[in-house]
Amino acid sequence: MGSECSLRPVPAQSASETDSKLMNALLPLPSFVLARDPLSPPAGLEGAVYVIGNFDGVHRGHRAVIDRARALAARLGKPCAMLTFEPHPVDYFAGQAKIFRLTPEPAKAQALSRIGLDGMVVLTFGPEIAGRDPESFVTDILVKRLGVSGAVVGYDFHFGKARAGTPAFLEDAGRRHGFAVEVVGKVMADPDGSSEAVHSAATREALEKGDVARANRLLGYEWFVTGEVVHGQKLGRTLGFPTANIALDPSCRLAYGIYAVRLRIDGRTLDGVASFGRRPTFDNGPPLLEVFIFDFSGDLYGKQVEVAFVGWIRGEEKFDSVEALVERIKLDVVEAKALLLG
Repeated sequence: MGSECSLRPVPAQSASETDSKLMNALLPLPSFVLARDPLSPPAGLEGAVYVIGNFDGVHRGHRAVIDRARALAARLGKPCAMLTFEPHPVDYFAGQAKIFRLTPEPAKAQALSRIGLDGMVVLTFGPEIAGRDPESFVTDILVKRLGVSGAVVGYDFHFGKARAGTPAFLEDAGRRHGFAVEVVGKVMADPDGSSEAVHSAATREALEKGDVARANRLLGYEWFVTGEVVHGQKLGRTLGFPTANIALDPSCRLAYGIYAVRLRIDGRTLDGVASFGRRPTFDNGPPLLEVFIFDFSGDLYGKQVEVAFVGWIRGEEKFDSVEALVERIKLDVVEAKALLLG
């Protein structure tokens, strides 16, 4: 597929201006509170119950922990939010982007708002957080800075320097400091009875193979990316298939190929076909996500959009001629429309 706009990566490691624009433009619930490194309880999350962890993907297996936090918040009459960390601790300790992020910060906020959480607090994971002893994490962050009324974690949650903080430590700290703590045991099945959705690794593996249908089953929703439509070489126009390029998180390891997609913008959902790859017929350049939207005319440049992946059509190919590529794109359009109708 030709290129209409060039991709500009959005770093996962920082709360960039682009990240903020994405969250403001795409979050469906205006009341959702997003706060980074707050020094006092964010407005709207005073006395909140927090589910704590990375929860990459916010998949069906995570819902058991999140649902427990929502239930506790309801009993206490308090808001419910997530406390999470950026960059991912694995990336921080590795000194490089190592994790294929299923839900970088903007997408995670989007997913959490859709399942009914009131907000998300993001702490910058660096020496200050990594080096804290568990007690100071509780007293300085949970108690003083967030004013928590409750905390819910998974059975394998660890925190503080050298991962010395355990669920048992957190339970004891809750008793001493006056906030409720619940620890959720190992999730053997999601609320629908499926044991397939317990780990993010299975979802990453599915996407790396292009199996978006399985990834979507594991997540419980259509996997999506968010980004800004930006200008590029405009090769797509010359082929008769103008495409919008979307800024992807650089950690993305989605399989190169052609996908049936839905693009969401300004409250509208538009069907389309997308190519993710390096355009071997043209330049074999950096990976790009290029979306051709059906029956659409308009200017999307500078817009913040969401692209949800519905189905896999084929792998990326190198064609002997532009004419051959165009004929294949025509078939891709037909197949994408069939998948989207299904």
